[in-house]
Amino acid sequence: MRLADFISRDMEPILVQWEAFAATLLPAAANMGSLALRNHAQHILLAIVKDLRTSQTREAQREKSLGRAPSPIDATETAAQTHALLRARSGFDINQLAAEYRALRASVLRLWMDDCAPKAPELDDVIRFNEAIDQAIAESVAFFSAQIEQSRNLLLGMLGHDMRGPLQAILATASFLAALSEGERVSGAADRLIRSGARMQALLDDLTDYNRTNLGLGINVVPTSINLADVLADEVDELRAIHPDRQIELHVSGDPQGVWDGPRLQQLVGNLVLNAVRYGAENSPVRVTLTGDLTHVRINVSNSGPAIDSAILAQIFEPLSRGPDHQGTHERAGSLGLGLYIASEIAKAHQGVIEARSDGKETSFSVLLPRADGTMTTR
Repeated sequence: MRLADFISRDMEPILVQWEAFAATLLPAAANMGSLALRNHAQHILLAIVKDLRTSQTREAQREKSLGRAPSPIDATETAAQTHALLRARSGFDINQLAAEYRALRASVLRLWMDDCAPKAPELDDVIRFNEAIDQAIAESVAFFSAQIEQSRNLLLGMLGHDMRGPLQAILATASFLAALSEGERVSGAADRLIRSGARMQALLDDLTDYNRTNLGLGINVVPTSINLADVLADEVDELRAIHPDRQIELHVSGDPQGVWDGPRLQQLVGNLVLNAVRYGAENSPVRVTLTGDLTHVRINVSNSGPAIDSAILAQIFEPLSRGPDHQGTHERAGSLGLGLYIASEIAKAHQGVIEARSDGKETSFSVLLPRADGTMTTR
């Protein structure tokens, strides 16, 4: 008997074995009934039967082996994709998802070969069946991973949103205590609370921005007419107050007037300067340079210190990446490794570009921003 006919005839025994195996995938399957355990298994098998009964050219076989099987015409999702989505929502992990297909492959082939005995099974059916199972696994894993990623991003978004209220209350209370003039000990404790709260706020802002970009929303910018020199001067003054032991210079030349999102560019420069403070030589200044011409402005942040390895430099704007510990001696507490990534996303949101260069003498980050011409998109 051909495999497609066997699966159609013995669908129920195959599903019984699927259900029995799925019930062992704990803890997710602990309280699931028969219908939930069998979730879309019959539809997956019917899709495999249809595939086995469809003639296939060598080229079509090759395309399928590369994960490029044609999408179903009459559905937005395949049965394998829907199965993965529901398994993700039920708390299964990706290893358990793959294990279901491994068990299905083994049980179907074993039952069919037993049924064929003493005759040998059709080798072409075995090949086609394995191709169909591999395709279902690929579809399931891709959809499962996307669902997990989306759930993670939504959780981060809700966490960031819900933490803002309590954090703002802490900062407001600390500011109130600092203003009471109740002695040096109270003022000192209040100042520590304010600094810690500000650090938490920066972490939360980074997390929220990272989450927005992962959800495809990009960095939110609200361009207005600003004097960029004044905006950067305010940021540099604040950074000097935070790091009184470091020399942070600002140099301006050319026309600094334009239409950009001032707070976002302060955030960009702040992230670049903090990176320079962490990893640069402690006894040399961090230099912020702003130059403007007719069409663009350029912001450059540079510092002396050890050269960044070319492999690290190539991925330095990737999220959650940092330089090796020997590149700086400053404390890394309060860093998620998102500063440079967010700086690059802010530059992109302004239709600009950011580049990094490093040699044995200097490391430099350069941001080129066009003057607004009405094409900048706000979100």
